[in-house]
Amino acid sequence: MVDHSAKHQHPTAERSEVLDESHHLLNRELSWLQFNLRVLEEAEDKRHPLLERVKFLAIFATNLDEFFMIRVSGLHRQVAGGFVGTTPDGMTPSEQIGAINRELIAHYERYDRCWKQDVLLRLREAGISVLQYVELAQREREALRQYFQREIFPALTPLAFDPTHPFPHISSLSFNLAVMVKDPERGDCFARVKVPDVFPRLVPIRSDEDAALQQMGLGGAGKVQQFVWLEEVIADNLDSLFPGLDVVASYPFRVTRDADVAIEEDEASDLIEAVEEQLDQRHFTSAVRLELDAATPGHIREILTRNLQLPLYLVYAGHGPIGMAGIRELYVLERPDLKDPPFFQAVPSCLSKPGSLLAAIRQQDVLLYHPYDSFMPVVEFLREAAHDPDVLAIKQTLYRVNPKSLIVDALMEARVNGKQVAVLVELKARFDEENNIEWARKLEDEGVHVVYGVQGLKTHAKVCLIVRREPEGIRRYVHLGTGNYNVVTSRIYTDLSYFTCDPVMSRDVSDLFNSLTGYSRKNSYSKLLVAPTTLRQQLLDRIERETCRHREHDDGYIAFKMNSLVDTRCIQALYRAAQAGVRIDLQVRGICCLRPGVPGLSETITVTSVVGRFLEHARIYYFRHGGQNEVLIGSADLMPRNLDHRVEVIFPVEDPHWRKVIVNDILGVGLRDNVQVRRLLADGTYERMHPGDGGTAVNSQDWFLNHWKSRA
Repeated sequence: MVDHSAKHQHPTAERSEVLDESHHLLNRELSWLQFNLRVLEEAEDKRHPLLERVKFLAIFATNLDEFFMIRVSGLHRQVAGGFVGTTPDGMTPSEQIGAINRELIAHYERYDRCWKQDVLLRLREAGISVLQYVELAQREREALRQYFQREIFPALTPLAFDPTHPFPHISSLSFNLAVMVKDPERGDCFARVKVPDVFPRLVPIRSDEDAALQQMGLGGAGKVQQFVWLEEVIADNLDSLFPGLDVVASYPFRVTRDADVAIEEDEASDLIEAVEEQLDQRHFTSAVRLELDAATPGHIREILTRNLQLPLYLVYAGHGPIGMAGIRELYVLERPDLKDPPFFQAVPSCLSKPGSLLAAIRQQDVLLYHPYDSFMPVVEFLREAAHDPDVLAIKQTLYRVNPKSLIVDALMEARVNGKQVAVLVELKARFDEENNIEWARKLEDEGVHVVYGVQGLKTHAKVCLIVRREPEGIRRYVHLGTGNYNVVTSRIYTDLSYFTCDPVMSRDVSDLFNSLTGYSRKNSYSKLLVAPTTLRQQLLDRIERETCRHREHDDGYIAFKMNSLVDTRCIQALYRAAQAGVRIDLQVRGICCLRPGVPGLSETITVTSVVGRFLEHARIYYFRHGGQNEVLIGSADLMPRNLDHRVEVIFPVEDPHWRKVIVNDILGVGLRDNVQVRRLLADGTYERMHPGDGGTAVNSQDWFLNHWKSRA
């Protein structure tokens, strides 16, 4: 007889010790590098249009800049401070930096090879040339010299470095030239010339036809398709900056500085002033990376590293242009033949019928899947409320807002029309602080009640509430989502929007706003899962519920879609579920610290990642739950920062139709992808999936572009 009495017991102490072993976790930083490598693979993929490949190269470089500003800077501070602790996977800060450097050597080599030996040559074949200065004809150099004298020269300030001139401050991500000049009296001298960021990084070389058109006052209407790097234009004309001296040589370099400056909210009387002070401090924080040309001689490297106080392990020398994020400028060229074809964004039929959008929401909950569905219904949701005489109040959270925001315009219009409008603007949204400060002040000038979040937490939840007086009484309409209220990113991020006027959900959202704008210690909600109070535990309880269900009925299934999976407690819960036999599909676009496919630990777990035309950004948590199909969506990834240090909201999708759409279409098609998907292996590397012999190719993003309108 088999004893079933242990089926509902928690794992044994021995099993828990196994789960705690650090080698069962992947390192967070190395997992992120694997994600950025997948971005580089898209640049290498010849199936993409050429300028889309350029875009992926630029994204790779921009991602790496932010990685050093935030993640490597933290490790560097730990090393400098003598911190010897380890991450959950067992690596010290020094070991992580060493592993990062080893990975990046290979990544940089692949990047250079992709750009120089492939993309650059194909661009030239397509009529777009990024030239080196030695390739220019004399007349082109003379034309660029005139441009230099007229436009660039007045903006340059050469700064000497000698006993009477201190080493100049090098601002983060600025391009610079280290210049060696020979003075007849003082001999060899060092100077720094900053490349102004007010000019295009890629300077167009105008043809004779363009020049003639410009002289005739026609503005050079021809299409400029030849470019040269700005720093090379400056380098070739340095004699203008150092008259009477012999310019021996110049070498480009770039410095990255720590951008992860903490705000002491406890000591701040004005949070806006504290954030602005933090932004000013970013210009003077420690250097965490020095990028050089490989030809830079040793004595120049020594001057830079000594004065920047940089260890050699944070110096990176390459054989091509540094700071390649600048090639994004090529993407704006009017070459539709070299880009992805435009696509049509759908509007669900229930929202496209004549009449009120609010009336449609009264009839049924509505799900949107961006960018396949237009984001404009979200904008119209607010516009309609702004003009509806029966709307009493609007409340909304804003995390990342585009510079020209239709959302903010609607909120200000609502206030002008006499509505009570309260907006939580998250000032600490990294790299969007200045933009958010500007919007916060504009909203306040219109009389909007603006708050800046909960002390010690970032408010990352995506929530909007409209309060309306109706014949039956007060009704509340809610929009909740996985992405920001940003029209621009809604066309390039895949995200979910959900409209409902469910009274219980609406009451929860009202309670949430009361806790955000006022004083409240409310920690539990009827339907919402809210971080940092209950969200993690409620997800852990559901994983355990599915585990117990599987032990009893052998039908457990979990599928999660998210950006990152880092939280150790959540990973351990998934391991326990896998050991019980629960089948688990995880689609994690970016960082994943869970190690799948380990015998006796995670054999039933599959982890995949889709990287393609759109950035996968939706968060979905699905539990089969014996066929009841519980589906949760929201703003939170499974990371300690989301679960412990942010206000996040995950909510249930209760409409049976939309649950079916999410499970069968959004999750289902995504998990069937065998074109843009990579599968995570137990060693932390990824392998690209293929349809196989005779198999049907499924590119999930293309499928949604072609099929979502009819399904929606």
